[in-house]
Amino acid sequence: MNGGKESILKELAEAVINMDEVLVRKIAASAMAAKIDPYEAIMSGLAKGMDRVNELYEEEEYFVPELLVCADAMYAGIEVIRPYMSKEDATTKKKVVIGVMKGDTHDIGKNLVRILLDNAGFEMHDLGRDVSYANFVVTSGETKADIVGLSTLMTTTMDGMQVVIEDLKKAGINSKVLVGGGPISPGFAKNIGADGYAKNAAEAVKVAKGVLQGIPFSSLISQDKRELVTIGRSIGGGR
Repeated sequence: MNGGKESILKELAEAVINMDEVLVRKIAASAMAAKIDPYEAIMSGLAKGMDRVNELYEEEEYFVPELLVCADAMYAGIEVIRPYMSKEDATTKKKVVIGVMKGDTHDIGKNLVRILLDNAGFEMHDLGRDVSYANFVVTSGETKADIVGLSTLMTTTMDGMQVVIEDLKKAGINSKVLVGGGPISPGFAKNIGADGYAKNAAEAVKVAKGVLQGIPFSSLISQDKRELVTIGRSIGGGR
């Protein structure tokens, strides 16, 4: 990769960290003018900056107001970049119900997953954050969802994922379940009966397509480890 691209991506991340929405928009436009891949600009620029913001929050250097302003800056950059993203058009779109688990209000990562899945040609039904178990089940049944995406950043809400999976089965809903988030691991996902796990938004697109093709869980994990080496962190990796 040339220094020009690396410099732009670094500046994009730093502008998010510095809460400068105007500068983010300007650099995002420069990135597109420089023909940087839109997905790379988002994941290695905007999302990488947000990862650092999360670290600053954990280190108690940033607080909730700073997180929200940084998130707005990231979304502003995505707004500039999104028209340049190639959008897959499926004759019959696969439906995805996505949301953050009950008790968790951290939805930045989930929102990024929604954006990338939408551009990948999926029909998205976003339930938002702090979603009740019943809401996941009812909406999945009503929409005849092909995939249910469960996200959390909190260890205290992880176990709810298994509850949703079991409730979907009890209701006779055969949606594939994809899980992710900061504390989620492939082992946890497999143990609770999920059909797939993604550690970041770009990986979520690959895994979503994989589970619908019937690719086994273990193959999805090993495949993603080989192929995805330059992308940011978790599917739920925003606060």
